[in-house]
Amino acid sequence: MQRVCGENEFNVGVIGLDHGHIFGMCNGLSEAGATIKSAWDPDPAKVEAFRGAFPTAQIVPAPDFIYDDPAIKLIATAAIPCDRGRIAEKALLCGKHVFSDKPGFTTLQHLERVKAAVAATRLRYGIYFSERLHVEAATYADYLIKRGDIGRVIQTIVLGPHRLNAPSRPSWFFDKAQYGGIITDIGCHQIEQILYYCGAADAEIAYSRVSHYRGPEFPGFEDFGEASLRCDNGASGYFRVDWFTPEGLSAWGDGRTIILGTEGYIELRKYVDIARFDHGDSVYMANKDGEFYFDARNTLGYPFFGKFIRDCMDGTEHAMAQDYIFKVMELALRAEEMASNQREDAAVAGK
Repeated sequence: MQRVCGENEFNVGVIGLDHGHIFGMCNGLSEAGATIKSAWDPDPAKVEAFRGAFPTAQIVPAPDFIYDDPAIKLIATAAIPCDRGRIAEKALLCGKHVFSDKPGFTTLQHLERVKAAVAATRLRYGIYFSERLHVEAATYADYLIKRGDIGRVIQTIVLGPHRLNAPSRPSWFFDKAQYGGIITDIGCHQIEQILYYCGAADAEIAYSRVSHYRGPEFPGFEDFGEASLRCDNGASGYFRVDWFTPEGLSAWGDGRTIILGTEGYIELRKYVDIARFDHGDSVYMANKDGEFYFDARNTLGYPFFGKFIRDCMDGTEHAMAQDYIFKVMELALRAEEMASNQREDAAVAGK
C-alpha cells in the first residue's frame, strides 16, 4: 500500500479496544503511513495485545491523555458500540478527526450529536465499513463497474453470515442496548455496499425483519436480520445478516455480494470460495464477452485508508463523503427500529 504521509506526520490515538476490528483499522492506517502513537483501554490484557501488534503505541493511563495531546490528529475507537458516539463527539470537540469501528452509533440521538460536532468543527468522521473497504474483491468489483463491464447497476444483494463463537464473546455482545441490534451492528456494512455499488445517495427501507432463533440460551439476542431497500436512483438492494455460520466452514462467514447490471453481473466471494479454493477475494463476472474469474488478491489493495488520511490532512473528501457515512448509519438505525417494532420470537413460534 502506498504511504501518503511521513513518520509522525499523522499520529493516531486509540481509545477503546473492545472489538478486534481495531487491529484491522490500525493496520490499514499504519500501512498508509499513519503512526499509532498512543492507546488506552481499561483492560490491561487488551492493551498488551495491542501494543504487541503496534509497538509504537504508548500506553496512557487515561483517555484524556489522548484527547488532550496536540500531536494526535485522529482518534480511532472500537469501544463497546453504545460508547462510540460519545467518544467520537468528544474527540471532535477536542480537535481530532475520528475513525470509528462499525456501527458508529446505536441510537439516532448519538448520530445527530456527532453530525452536529462535525458541522461545528469541520473535522472528518469515518467508519470502518470493512466488508467493502478492507476486502480486495470489493475493490476489484468497483474497478470492473467503473470500467463499464456490467453497465448500469440496478440491484445489489449482500449476504453477511457470521460465526457466533459464543464462549469467546463478552456480555455486552448479547445486550441489544449495548450492541444496537443485528441490523445496526452488521447490517450497516450491507447497506453501505448497496448504496455504494448502486451509486445511490439515499434509499427507502421497503422491508426489514429481525429474529431470534436460538432459543433461551441467549434471550433477546437477534441472530437473524434482513431488509430490502429502494434506492433514490431507481436501483434496489436486499441483504441478509445472521449468526449461523456452520462449524465446518473454513472461514468465519461466507460473505457474498451479487451486483446486477444492465449488461452483466458480478459475484464476490469475499472470505471463502466454498469447496473450491482455500482463499477468498474471488470475483466472478458474466457479460456480453463471456464468463470470467478474477483472483483479486494482491491486486488493487485498500485505497480507502490513504485517501482518508489525506482527506483529514488536506480538508478534502475523496475517500468517502461525510453525508454518505451519516446516511448509511441513519438507514441502518431506522431499519433496525422498523424491524424491532414487528419482531416475533421465532425460537418460540417455531416450537
